[in-house]
This record gives sequence, C-alpha cells and structure tokens, in this order.
Amino acid sequence: MGNSYTGHLQSTRFEEVLHNSIEASLRSNTVVPRPVFSQLYLEALPYSHDGRIDEEDDEEDGSDSNSPPIPYQMKPPPEGSCTTDGFCQAGKDLRLSSMATESLEVPPGFLLVGAKSPSVPDHILVCAVDLRFLPDECGRNALLGFSGNCMGCGEKGFRYFTEFANHINLKLTTQPKKQKHLKYHLLRNAQGILVKGPPICWKRMDSRMRHAVCNVSAGPEEQSGHGPSDLPPSSAHTALNTINHTDLNTHLSISEGSTPITNGSHIPGSQQSLPQPGIVANGPGRPTVIGSMANSGPPKKRHKGWSPESSAPTEVTPRPASSSTTNGTKSADSRASGCLSTGSSLPVAPRESVTVPDHLLQTCGLQPVIFKGHGTLPHLCGNLRDVLVSDLLQKCYRSSQNLPHVYEQYGTAPIQPISAEMLILLTVYYLVQLAPDQAPLMEDLEQIFMRSWRESHLTEIRQYQQTHAQFPSPLPCLAQPLTPSQLPWLAKLATSSCGEGVLVLDTAPSLAEALEDTFHRLLNGILRQTNYVVIICMNRSQEIESCVVVTGKHQTRALAESLLSPSDCVREIVHELSSGMAAELGSYFSSLGPDGDVEALLEKASPENTSQYSGIIELSGGSPKPKCAEFSVEWHEIRPVQLAVARKLLSHVCAIADSSTQNLDLGSFDKVEFLICVPPSEVTFHQVVLHLWNSGVLRELGLNQDCLSIKEAEQYVVKLNQSAVGKINSLIQKSKMNPYTLFILVHDHAHWDISSGRCSRGDSNLGLVDGLLNCRQILDAPNILMLHVTSFPFTLQTQYTRISPYNEIHWPSGFNKDVDFYHEKTKYFGVSELLETTRSGSGLPLLRYDSSFESMAAALEERFPKLHSAVIRTHVLIQHYSLALMATAGGQALQALQKHISVETLEMVQCLVNTSQRCPSHHGHMLLLRIPSPDLAAFAHQRLCHVRNRLGLHKQFEIILGDPCSALTVGKHFLEQLRVWLKILDPDWTPRTYLELEALPCILILTGMDPLGESLPKSLKYCDLRVISLWSLQRTTLEQELGLAAYLLKTKKDTQHGPHAPSDLSESDPEKLSSTDNEEEEVVVDVNNDLPRLGNQASPAGSQYPQSDWTPLDPEKQPNQRRQSKSTSSGSSSTRASPLRQSCSWACNLSRPPVVLLPKAVYDLITTVDSSGLPKSTSFLPHSSVEWASSFRPLLSKMMTCTEQSLYYRQWTVPKPHHMDSSNRAEGRTDNFHPRKLLLSGPPQVGKTGAYLQFLGILSRMLIRLMEVDIYDEEDINCNCETELMRYHQPAAMWPNTDTVREMPFDYSIHDPKYYNISTVYSPDFTPNSDDGHSRRQEDVYLRRQTARIKLSKYAAYNTYHHCEQCHQYMGFNPQYQLYESTLHAFTFSHLLLGEEIQLYFIIPKSKEHYFSFSQSGGQLESMRLPLASDWNPDAIKSPIFTPTTGRHEHGLFNLYHAMEGAAHLHILVIKEYEMAVYKKYWPNHIMLVLPTIFNGAGIGAAHFLIKELSHHNLELERSRRVEHGNRPQDVWPFIILADDSCVMWNIVFLYVFSGTAGTERNVSLKQVLQHMESSPDITQYGLCGMRKWSSRGGEAGRQKEPFSRGHLHDFLLLNVDLTQNVQYNQNRFTCDDVDFNLRAHSAGLLICRFNNFSVMKKQIAIGGYGTFIIKTKMTDVPTTVQPSQYICAPDSKHLFLATPAQLLLEKYLQHTSHRLFPLSAQNYSHPVLSVDCYLNLGPEVTICFVSSRPHSINFSTTGLLFSGLLLYFCDSFVSPGFLKKFQFLKGATLCVICPNRSSLRQTVVRLELEDEWRFRLNDEFQTANAKEDQPLFFLTGKHI
Repeated sequence: MGNSYTGHLQSTRFEEVLHNSIEASLRSNTVVPRPVFSQLYLEALPYSHDGRIDEEDDEEDGSDSNSPPIPYQMKPPPEGSCTTDGFCQAGKDLRLSSMATESLEVPPGFLLVGAKSPSVPDHILVCAVDLRFLPDECGRNALLGFSGNCMGCGEKGFRYFTEFANHINLKLTTQPKKQKHLKYHLLRNAQGILVKGPPICWKRMDSRMRHAVCNVSAGPEEQSGHGPSDLPPSSAHTALNTINHTDLNTHLSISEGSTPITNGSHIPGSQQSLPQPGIVANGPGRPTVIGSMANSGPPKKRHKGWSPESSAPTEVTPRPASSSTTNGTKSADSRASGCLSTGSSLPVAPRESVTVPDHLLQTCGLQPVIFKGHGTLPHLCGNLRDVLVSDLLQKCYRSSQNLPHVYEQYGTAPIQPISAEMLILLTVYYLVQLAPDQAPLMEDLEQIFMRSWRESHLTEIRQYQQTHAQFPSPLPCLAQPLTPSQLPWLAKLATSSCGEGVLVLDTAPSLAEALEDTFHRLLNGILRQTNYVVIICMNRSQEIESCVVVTGKHQTRALAESLLSPSDCVREIVHELSSGMAAELGSYFSSLGPDGDVEALLEKASPENTSQYSGIIELSGGSPKPKCAEFSVEWHEIRPVQLAVARKLLSHVCAIADSSTQNLDLGSFDKVEFLICVPPSEVTFHQVVLHLWNSGVLRELGLNQDCLSIKEAEQYVVKLNQSAVGKINSLIQKSKMNPYTLFILVHDHAHWDISSGRCSRGDSNLGLVDGLLNCRQILDAPNILMLHVTSFPFTLQTQYTRISPYNEIHWPSGFNKDVDFYHEKTKYFGVSELLETTRSGSGLPLLRYDSSFESMAAALEERFPKLHSAVIRTHVLIQHYSLALMATAGGQALQALQKHISVETLEMVQCLVNTSQRCPSHHGHMLLLRIPSPDLAAFAHQRLCHVRNRLGLHKQFEIILGDPCSALTVGKHFLEQLRVWLKILDPDWTPRTYLELEALPCILILTGMDPLGESLPKSLKYCDLRVISLWSLQRTTLEQELGLAAYLLKTKKDTQHGPHAPSDLSESDPEKLSSTDNEEEEVVVDVNNDLPRLGNQASPAGSQYPQSDWTPLDPEKQPNQRRQSKSTSSGSSSTRASPLRQSCSWACNLSRPPVVLLPKAVYDLITTVDSSGLPKSTSFLPHSSVEWASSFRPLLSKMMTCTEQSLYYRQWTVPKPHHMDSSNRAEGRTDNFHPRKLLLSGPPQVGKTGAYLQFLGILSRMLIRLMEVDIYDEEDINCNCETELMRYHQPAAMWPNTDTVREMPFDYSIHDPKYYNISTVYSPDFTPNSDDGHSRRQEDVYLRRQTARIKLSKYAAYNTYHHCEQCHQYMGFNPQYQLYESTLHAFTFSHLLLGEEIQLYFIIPKSKEHYFSFSQSGGQLESMRLPLASDWNPDAIKSPIFTPTTGRHEHGLFNLYHAMEGAAHLHILVIKEYEMAVYKKYWPNHIMLVLPTIFNGAGIGAAHFLIKELSHHNLELERSRRVEHGNRPQDVWPFIILADDSCVMWNIVFLYVFSGTAGTERNVSLKQVLQHMESSPDITQYGLCGMRKWSSRGGEAGRQKEPFSRGHLHDFLLLNVDLTQNVQYNQNRFTCDDVDFNLRAHSAGLLICRFNNFSVMKKQIAIGGYGTFIIKTKMTDVPTTVQPSQYICAPDSKHLFLATPAQLLLEKYLQHTSHRLFPLSAQNYSHPVLSVDCYLNLGPEVTICFVSSRPHSINFSTTGLLFSGLLLYFCDSFVSPGFLKKFQFLKGATLCVICPNRSSLRQTVVRLELEDEWRFRLNDEFQTANAKEDQPLFFLTGKHI
C-alpha cells in the first residue's frame, strides 16, 4: 500500500568502483584518476527545478531493479464531484496558501502534513495524517499502511493512501505512495500562520547512501543558489557534499579508461542485495561520512515491532587500508559525540621534542611547512631555520569549532560542532583535489568547514527556528558518529587515487615520532612525489592529534613566502642580493649554452655590427622636421562624471549640515581652505599639484594671488612623512584662529597606511597617518572636514570604522545598458572589463599569463631553492627583455635567440622599438614593468640600460626607474622631445609625473611594495606584472596591482566596427563591487568590438597594431621556433618589422586598453569564479590589518551594490590591534562614527582627484552662495522727476519734526516696485510718464522681478537653516538643554466688526513668560506687558514685533538674534491654526499667536486686523494695570511693529554733515534702527512710521535729499495702536490692504512718516507667503486653470462654483477685468475712478481717486475733476446722496456697487438714490462664483446718465 522501502545500496557497488579506480590508476600516467571516495559518495544527482534532489525515480516501486514504472490509472471520480487541482472532491480548497490563516481542528494523535501534487507543483495540499504512520526524524518507526483525514471537507477515516489520493485529486500516473507525495510537516509560526516545516524523513540512513554527495560535481550556480533555508533535504546526508573548490570539476573528472558512473543505476537488478557499510552521524541524525559498519536495512514487509538492532546480517569489510582500521562491532567510542575541542588534550607525560635534521633544505631542496592541527605540536629543536611552523590551519579548525556558538547567539539550542575526525577528513579530501602546482588556501578550507557544518545541521537549524505544539520531540538517533579508528581508513580511501601526492601517516603513537619519520623520509627522498603528509595519531587521553606537513617544492615555497610580511620580504631580497646568494643565478644567465655567451652576442648585435637602427633618428637631416598632427594632451579636462561626483560630495556635506546633530554649521563659514595629504611618493605628490594648478580651484578659492607658480601651489599638498607634521599642526592652529573658515583635509590614497600610531615601531612613518589625521585636535575641530579618498574602501569599512555609511560616496557607473548617462568622451576600462576579455572567446584576452616564462621560472625555483621567487623571476624577466632587445636589434643574425624568449616579451619589445618610427614626431608607447622590490628594480634598470646602450637604442626609447622616493630622471634627448610635444618653453623643465611622459616610447620600471596612486599616461600599451609578489593573498594587494592597467578609453562615436555585442550582466559582473554606484550596474566593455577578430593571419598580441606593419612568421619555416605559450599565443607567432609607415601609432592606440601579463597563480585566482559568481580574490581578506569577525559569514554576491558591499565589510570584518580604528570602539552607543568624515571611493585611475578638486571649488561657491541672498533690487515706480521738491528738513536731521511733517504734503503715489501692476492712486501733484510702470503690457506682469545677490552681514535675519553657537539657545535647539517647553494660553476679546467674541491662543515658551502677566490665582493669561514711554534700555527694544506668516515655517526669517545684536525683544509669530504644529516644531522658542479657525482661509488683512485690534485691547489692559501702580495711562508705550517675514537686513545712509550730501549706505542692526526710531522726539504723535525699500540705485535722486517724507509705508511699520484706534485694517482683504490702510489713516489726519535714511532689504522667498493664492473648483481639490472672467456669474445661474473665498475672487476679478468694467478709465489718468472709503486694485490701466466720507477727513480738492467711474465698496452710513452729488462724472461713466448680500445691494441703491443719475439693467447684477453656503459677494454695475 505504498509503504515499501527501496533503494538499498548494492554491496557490489563498492567493489566495482574500487576495481575501476585501481584499473584507471594502472593505465593512466598523466591523468589523475578520480578517487574511489568521490566516485562512491560524490556523484551528481539530478536536480529538480526548485533545487531539491529528485529522488522520485528511486521510489517508483518496491523492487530493487531499475525497470520502468508500471503505468497506473486512477479510479475515476464519482459523478458530480469536484476535480479541480488543489481542491478535494467535495470542492473544498486544500492549498496551504489558502488555509494558512484558518483555524483547523486536528484530532489527537494526528499531524498536519503537506502533500505535493504533480498537477499543481507550486502548491502544498494540507492533510491530517495519523502520527503512527509517519516516520520519526531518523526515518524509522513508521507503521505500514495509512490513516488520514481531509482538512477541506472534514471527511475522516481514509485507510488507504490510494483512496485518499483520489479524494484530494492528486491525479497520478503512477502508484500512489505516501513516501512520494507526503512531503513536509506543517507548522505554525510565531504569528500563528501555517507554514511549510521540515521535510518528512521517509528514508532510513543506510538507504541514503545511494544518493551520495553531488554538490562537488555540480556547477557553482547549483552550489551557490541555495541558502541554509532552501537546501535539499538530502544535502544534509554527508558533510563532504559542501566541498567547493574552483578546480573540482577538473580534478574530479573521470579518467578515459574508467567506466562511467550513473549513480549506481547500472547495477543489474538480479544481483543479490548485500548489506552495506553504514553511515556515521555527526550528531543526532546527521550523517556525514561513510562508516565501515552498520545494520542492514529492514525487510520489505517488516513486522510492526521490528527493530534495526534485532537483525545480525553478515558484515562485509572492505580491504583494510591500515592495521588501525576497525571492522568489529560498535564500541563505546563510536557512540560518543563527534565534538572535539582543538588543543583540549592534557598530556600526562612531559612535552616531547623533535630534532630537525641538519642540511634539510640543502638535501631536499625545500623548506617543509608544518601546519599545526589538533593537539599540541611537539617542541622542535635543532636546525630550525630549515622548517616553518604555522598555526593557520589550527586557527581554521578553531573558527569552525566556534560556528555553533555563532548560532547560539541567535537563540537556538546547542548544536554540535564538526568533529575533529571530520575536520581532518575534510582537510585530506581538500588536499587531494589540489592541482600539483596549487598551494592550499585557508579561505577555501574555512568555507568548506562552514558549509559542511551548516548543511549537515540544516534540519536542526530549521527545527530550532520553528516551533509547533503538535510537532513531536525528536527521538534519539541510533546512527553512530565517525570514530577515530575509522578516520585513517577513510582518509586513505580518499587519497587512494591521487598517487603519492597526499600521504596519511597513522601508525605512529605520537606526533613527535610521526614528524621524525617524516623528516627521515624527506632525507631519504621517499617523499619526492609527495606534496602533503597528513599525520593522525591518538594521545594518551584517547584524543586525536594531527598536523599537516607540506613537502611539495612549489607548495612549500609559496607558503613560506606568503608567511613573510612585506617588510620581511624586502629584507630577504636585500640580503640575498647583498650577500652574493644571487651571484650563481646571474652566472647561470650569462650563458645560453650552445647558442653562446650573452655578452658576446650583445657585442655582435651592437651598432658597429648592424645598421638596422643606425640612421633612423637622423632621417630629417637639415630639412624641417615633420610634426604629428594627432597629438593632444587632455589631462586637465573635467569630465561630466567628475562634476556629478563633486555634486554628490557637496550634497553629503549639506546633509551633514542639515542634520539635527549640529555637527557642521555651513552657514557660519565664509571661506574654504584645504590641504591634500598624499602618500610619500614624489610622482603622486607632483601629480596632485599638477591637477590642482590646472583645475582653477586656487583661483576660485581666492588663493591664487599668493600662488603665482606651480611651485607655490605645492603648499596645499603634503606628503605623509615627517615633513607633514608641521603642516598639519599649522592647519590646526589656523582652524582655531579662523572659526569662520571651513578647512577641508583631503586624505588621498587613504588605504595606504592604516596602522595605529600606538603600534608604530621601527619605520618612523608607520602609523604617522593615524597620529596626524586622527588626533584629537582635528577630530574635535568644528571647522575641519576630512575627506578620505581611496579605490579600496574596504580597508576602512570595519565594525569599528569612524566613517558613517551615510557619509560614503561611491563612483557612479557612466553607462547602463549602453546608455551614456554623462555624455562622456571616454569610457572606463577596469578590472571587470579585463576579466570579460578572458571569457569572450572571440580573440586573445587582454589579461594573460606567459606559460613559457612560468615554466622557466618554475624550473629555476627548483634549482635555486634558497632564493626568493621574486629574485628568480626578476632575473628571468630581465633575461627575456635583454634577449628580446638583442633579437630585435640584431636582425636575422640573432634569430636563434627567439627560442630563449617568450613570444609575449618579444612582441612587446618589438612594438616598443618599432612603432615610434611610424610617427613623424616619433610618438610611441609605454611598457610598464612592475618590480615591487626597489633593489631588484634598480638591478633591472641598470641591466636593461646597459643592454639598450650597447645596442645603440638609447635614442629609440627611454628606460625610467619609477621609485616613489626619488624624482624621475629622463635623458636629455627625450627631454627635448617632451618639451616640443607639450609646448613648454622653460629650458629647466623636467617631467615630474608619469602623465607628462605621454607618447614617450619608454620602459617604466615601477617599484615600491605597493603602488601609491601614480597615474599612467594614455600611451601605456603593455602592463607587465609577471614578477609581482604574492606574499599575502588580500583583496587590496591584488586589486591595486591590477588597477595599474585601468584605462580611460576614447569612445567611438561612429559604428564602423559594428554594434557592440550585448553583455550579459546576469552571468558575470565581477567588478561591480568596486566600480559601480549603489543603485546602478556596470556595463562591461566588449573589447572585442574594438579589436579586430583573430583569424589565421592574426597579428601578435591580439592585433594591437595594423596588420600591414607586422608579418607573422610561419612556424613550419622556423625549425628553431619554440612551441607557443598555450595561454597567449594560439594563433600568433614571433614577428619582424616591415617598412615604416608615417602614421601615429600612439593616436591609434587611444581607444585600445593595455595588455596585462600576470603570474600564473594570480591569473588563476582572479579568473576563477567562486560560488557567488565573483572572482575568487573578492572573497579574500580585505587587508592584512583586518580580520574576519566570524567564519560563519556569507560570500559577497555579484549583485551587491557598493553600499551593500560596505555594509557587508562593516558587519564581517574587525580591525586588528595595529589597525588605526582598533581603538574606536563604541562605548555604550550603537556607533562611533565621526560626523565630519567622508569617504569617496572609486575604481583606480577613474578620475577621483579631479572630482574632489571640483568639489572644493563648488563648495567654496556654495558657501559664498549661502552667505548671499537674492534681494529685491528695483527702482521706485511712479516717480515724477520733473517736480521740484521743497526742502523741509535739513539733510543731516536725525529725527523728524512733527510740525514740519504736518506741513509736508502727503504723497498719494505708490512707489514700492512690488505694486507695479496695481492701480495708480490719483494725486493732483503727480503727472505720470508715458513709459511709467502702470502702462506696462499685460504679459509683462508675469516677468520675474529683478533681484541682486547680496552677501549677508552679521546683522542679518535668518531662517531655520542657520545654526551657530551664538543663537542656539535663542532658537531652542541647544543640545545641552532639553527642547524648550511651551504652554498654550487662551485669550478672549471682542470687537464690533467681528460681531462676537473670539478666542485667540498664545503659545508661550517657558523662557518667554516674563513678557506676559498672569493672574495669581489660576495662572490665566491677562495681558502682554508693555514698557513705559520713558523707559530706556540700551539692550532692549520697547516695541513688540508681530510677524504674520503662512507656509514659511522653514524659510521665514524669524531668527532675529543677530539682527538685534542679542538684545532683548518681544517677537510674536502670527500663524494660522492648521500650521501651529509645524511652526512650533521649527521654532520652539518663539511666541506664537494662533489665529482662530475661521481665519484659516483668510488673507493678510485678517492677520493685520487681529494684530492691531488685539494690540489695542492689550494696550487698554496694560494701562489699567499701570494705573494701579501709579502710572498715567498715556505713559504706556503704544507702538507695535508689523514686519514682513522676508525682511533680511537693514541699512542706513550716512550723511556728510558739513556738505549735507548723502554718503555711503551700509548695513546696520535692526536694534540700532528701532532704537533710533523709538527715541524720536514726540514719537507718540505719529500714527505710522516706516522706512523705504532698499535699491542699489538708492531711489529717485531728489528724494534722497529729504531725510523724511509722508507717503505710503509697506513691509516694516512702527504702528501706534492708540492713535489708529478708529482706523482698522480691512479683515476681508487679500491684496493691497496696506495701501488701503495708509490712505484711510492719512484721511483720518494721522501723521505718517517715512525715515528715508533707513532702508529694509527684502529677501526673495519663492515658497509660501500670503501672496500665494490657490483657486480651485468645488468639484475637485486639485488646483485648476480658471479664467478671471469665470470668477463671477449672474445670480441664480448654473455656474461652476469655486472653492475660494468670495473676497479673493472679487479682488482678482477686478484686477484683471476692470479695464473692461470701466472702459472710460483705461489709460486715462486725468479721469480716474472715484473710490469712496476704500482702495481696490482695478489693474494697472485704471487710476483710482480715493476720498473719505468721514466727517473732518482730509481730502484734496476734486473741483473740476471729471470721474470716469464710481466704486462703492461696503458703503456705511457716512456715504450719503448729498456726499456723492459733490462729484462730477463723465457721461457713460461706470458705477460699481459692491455689497455682502443681495438685499443690502438693493437697499444701498435706494438709500443713495443712485437711480436718479445712473441707469441700471437687469443683467448688470453679478455675484462671485461661490455657492450660497460660502456667502458670495454681489455687485451691480450701471452707466451715468
């Protein structure tokens, strides 16, 4: 009934595999046969689409044969039943996705399980199955049969799985089996949602042996595509399935003679099934490796009570590998846990010692490396110099033992670590897989351990992450762990097919004896073919001990050199060169054997014996020398991407300033200074100086007046050596003396020295960067900003980093999907593009290795074991270049030398020598020769110069030694060429940077242990890195060497080479981590589209030069031609020069990147892709000064952005004690980032220097911009220059005289330029000009107003973005204090015009409560305190300042601290109720007056009305309070200030007293202005005082002579609320309310005085304000375009109503259409419109004559004046028919009567007897386009009879 267990492993399987392996070993001499272990247990299993191993074929029937499954026809469903997939036959949904949240009733003893149907593979069907018929976690104890319930319809009692399968519509084509279709336990998570749980373990442990590990042979995509949560269940069967090595596919390939293995399915089914070796578990139920004994499987139909322990089958023991292999029954050891702590043994006996034999290195030719393993390594004595001991393997073991502790940190239960036996076995298997020339990498082994442990404990991990009440507790597992006695046999089994490469020694009783045996075998030559000796033994405590001895010559050399630090490596090389150890190597290269002596051949190739190059330089003779027209230098061009990065830097700086931490106050800085710190390299230093001098930054920062030459520009760049101490200290002192200067400290090449200053010793410069740049004075200085610039940011991205991830700026990608974001002329070609050429397959890759060179170097390394490989490889390289020069210069006579030269070297030398002759100016290419050791580089330079000079090529190309510590030296001949090319006239000029060597044919020998940021010219064609040392495998070390070849290609605008082939980024984007922005992807350049395809006639080096210039040699005609290098020379051969062509090869090469030659080991590392899809080098440790935080870490992903990569390193790396950030531990905080540190990262040679130099420039411009504001700068309008103004006051008068002011005429004209588009006020003394502002065309109304850029003074008003220490407390943001608390106080008062009492709210901070008086009983707000008129305080302002504002909580200029010079003042913001919260947030220390809710939609008139009336009410209250204290009522100060929220600065005109003429105008504080105005004599007799608006032209000349005038006042008023008691602001007005108020105040007889010597500057603020009007319909809240003609409609008509206040609609309608409403008034100043008691803007074409109907009001005479219209707005009782009959109107003049409702409109017409002189029509009545509930306004028009 579907319960049979199948798939038992046949015992003959092992014998067959063993036989095949032995046979393959005997037949094969070259191919390493596949080990028995991997054949038996590491075979690939087919994967299903979701990553699970497809085991269904093995369970199709109960037989042991592989016959096809028997077709099965399911019983047809009952008629009328549901057959929908995922539903039961009753039609109920069974899918987990649908039932996850439902409450399900599960009977006791039943479990919820998930069934899989082939018809709905994406869904799991929910079922309830009796627990007794399900297996436990070990695959045992399941009863035969089935019992289940349907969870959909609730039907119970299904006794057969076939019947149940029919009911839930599985629709199977094979026999239904519960083992096959019941897949998962279903559990509820913490949220109560039903989710998929662990898989049901149907198979027993021994049945899983057939499905051995397949991950090894699977591709990296299959291995890396599954995390811990989605691995297949069978992936936990053995720990070895996680072994992942780059060459496993190669080294695990089956030999040709072996029989192909198909997962055991070829075994005939008729063979007798024999019991098989069992599986040893590494913990409860976790099988890891094959043991040597186990119980046989259960019978096909076993009894219910059958136990695996009850049977006693015949045991089959394989052929023992050693005497220690056990084959008996289980012992107590085998049942013990596999956990073994490293070094946990406690030796009873004294520690043993081992003597290292004398002359071990000399005898064996190698220096063995001993890796400590488990236990204690015995003491070594004797010849210790010939052996190395490393604890790297021991650390790797210990870190793997700590993996469970990492998981326990996440709250899981204890999990057993990998046993010591398993660690050793995995180590052995890893060593077996290594290639003969491959050294072991601890990174690989660490990943193997981590994956093995994680996957072997996958079920426990999942189980601890999911809890469910119904899930049974795990039963004890009966499988046994790997025992120490089984380990040697399994280890030898793993090494059985690798020959003698790996030797397992397990017979010795101790490590000491095993080591002595190993040394003995080495001396006797027994281990000549052995690379590794694995020693395994048991100590007296029965604990395992182990170590690994590396005995391979290549491996020992690689490991020994990798253990040296860079400084130790340099000392070793110097010792070998100075002690004469390398002399024998030099003598070896002096002879070429049968081909003769090198010096003799050199003499033969000298110019005396060959004429090939003798006359080339003197080709021109006395004739004019031809010049190359294609040469151009583009060092100083700023690319668009650099500007984009500079702006990103600026935005990050602004983000720091805008943050609430107040760490950078950009608003307080008015200047930028900088210092650039570079590594101690002469070339890098002068390179940055050159970029700085040509960037224009010094000129922008205003520093060029002190920097007249490039020599003087060096003061802004400093090398980080001892000379930097003085400059850094000077910068610190300057920062203290200049607090308003922002100092930028740029740390270029920031990854160079990250050593801690506390750990510096020996080298005086080590740790200097930390001591200088991380000193407390710099970190604490608020005006020093530090910018770190690097190509390798991961050296600074650790858990203790000082740089916030939000302060990182990553270089963006310029291209994405062939779209050029920045319209660049160049395209970056970096490491990822180089790697792409190795995978394209369509041509020779640009990244190569030289197999001929490698084979020669390897042979010499074996011959000279005592010499460092760098010494040997450098000598080989020098020999190759020397012979290549001789072969090129010697012609056919020295063709025999070619067999001693690699093809790559010969091609490079021929290109170097020959291509410069094709250019008329002899432009050529650069060949970079990278030799890290300075001594070897000096030797190479000396030798190559000697060979070149002997060959007479000293004028053909230059050989330059690039030493960081010294300046460049170039020959006189080439200096003259460079001066001509670069057009330099200075005869003393010499190149100081490599960029200045552009187009110079040369060999640049670049030395220094690390490149220090030197940029190379565009003429770089070859980058020879064949001798770079691999003393440490770190990401920074590798990538900075490869970065030397990074290149900026010239992009081709044409498509002559055809379209670019698309690159598949999903397959490979290895450089994305270091060369792209966090949100963009890099498009890899397909260089094969820029390079011609290689065919049979391919030119050398991948067709890097024209085909006509080079002719390949025919290999068949060259019997001495050596076999080509397999990696680089397939299809190419050596070359010879052809006749010269006069074309510039340098110009042709600008669009081609350089060719890079690497050592074979480095090439293998960077071209090998790990399981994450990235080059293997990216998973290396970032830097030697950091370490991994844990082995339990994921790999970097190729889909990570730079930001994600930064977060990865910040999580998984920690600095070592000697790292500069090691002391930067967060103490009690989540981070310890420095707020003023920035990090700019980008790939090498991409242009970071130009980017940060541009950043300095735009930062300086921004600071100047921050210190400047846009001030309205407009001339006064309506000025009549022809009118002679009478002198009333003396020019030097300080205050106005009241009597004189009364004699002055009132100027009705409006002069404020903001009112250029309103109606002119008629004045009999004013004659308008024909071109005056009111005649401006209608389209000019919308032009932008004129402004001027003015620098803020120290007396300016600021918005919320301003932060400085002085005004922190004033603003309420001082971090030392808690945010200011405020209280809400209600204040009630009534006014006749309001009709009812209204309640206002005051928000009063605690710090401002002393300005108010409160009741003693309940603390009720009573009044706002006012001073006495006689009070005088030099540090206070008497008048309260009211600022109405809306929509400008951020941009309003409410910070008056600096404007008041810190003086005490009462400032109240008048805000609308709905904006209360946001204003309180931004201005917590300001008093706020909150308008009532009914004024939320009101205009500026309502705010002015309430301010004035409230102030008058408060004045009365204060007078009453003062009277109680004995003061007179008139003694209370009656003034308030009404200020606009855009007033930014105030000015005063200083007069020359003696001449009486106006002097200069300068900025003064608001305090000085107000105190001057408040101290005016008889100030209380003035109703209004104000000042003029500032203009750069000072206004009209005549008006400047008069210090005081009477006229309109705007924006900033000193208002006497006592005298203006009877003159109110119109609360309904939205526009021109101040003009209306000025006219009515003057007509009431109040004195209005303008102080012309004072002016106010208004800042242009484009956001918010009362001038912002939104007109929208009632149908939608979205503002729509509505024509002004639609603002009104006929009463009772069907019209589109607007959701806008009626008053605003009326004012806007009159403004835009009055020229049609009053046609006789348009452009007719002499016949204005008569407006009674109000001013309404009728547009710039209409003139208004204002008159007041009040008794005793002041009006000018209108006798003889004919009016073109009459405007009556809300007429009161003072307007009478007799009053109107005083005025004369033109015939046809227009009347407009405006009233609040229709009835009052008719009453007004009747009361004023308007029908006597005016004619009305029925269609002349209108209303604003408001709904009835919105109270529209009505108006009536008529014509004068």
